[in-house]
Amino acid sequence: MLSISKLCCVRQQQQFHYQLEVNPGEVVALLGASGCGKSTLLELIAGFVPASGGSLSWLGEDLLGLPIKQRPVTSLFQQHNLFHHLSIEQNIALGLSPSLKLNAQQREQLSQIANNLGIAGLLNKRPDQVSGGQQQRAALARCLVRQQPILLLDEPFSALDPMLRLECLELVKQLAEEWQLAVIMVTHQWQDAQRVAERVAFIEAGTTRQFASPAELLTSPSNAHIARYLACS
Repeated sequence: MLSISKLCCVRQQQQFHYQLEVNPGEVVALLGASGCGKSTLLELIAGFVPASGGSLSWLGEDLLGLPIKQRPVTSLFQQHNLFHHLSIEQNIALGLSPSLKLNAQQREQLSQIANNLGIAGLLNKRPDQVSGGQQQRAALARCLVRQQPILLLDEPFSALDPMLRLECLELVKQLAEEWQLAVIMVTHQWQDAQRVAERVAFIEAGTTRQFASPAELLTSPSNAHIARYLACS
């Protein structure tokens, strides 16, 4: 389990406090207004922002003392950062080796993940030769080849049309269950959280205000702000 207990930091003179957990195979959505601190939590977990207190652990192992490269974490952002002068295959291979020199086992691993994501036939194409949804699948494949158990998603599908976004979200949910990934997904879309998240952490003013199932959040919001947010979403 990814355990986040009283995890806090100070950023631009604002205090942030987080309390939640994510089980292997589970998708947890981070919901809340822009600027409330959703992305800051992902950066804390990945190690890009130093914590000022609290604890962060995976399967009982403390992560706060680990440098970024040693944390069992991979991240996917809204900007997929694919290199357009490289093929889809080469872009995915960067997740395994910056030199793009893969051994036979790594090539088989890449091929299997590309097949699972439905992009095996696109490996020789460049990113600008495929659709936006296919580009995001390639970026997701680059994350998955690293075989890290914690996957952080910072609105990676928000620029896609509704059908493609739903397709990618359902794929993430399926992969989380099959590969027992602990997934934290930042979203502004309440409908997306309802579709794929087992639990939702509502972040308000840098604090985890409520951590509950989508059904409980909808029927028993802990304050008026959460009720208004859900009603407007």
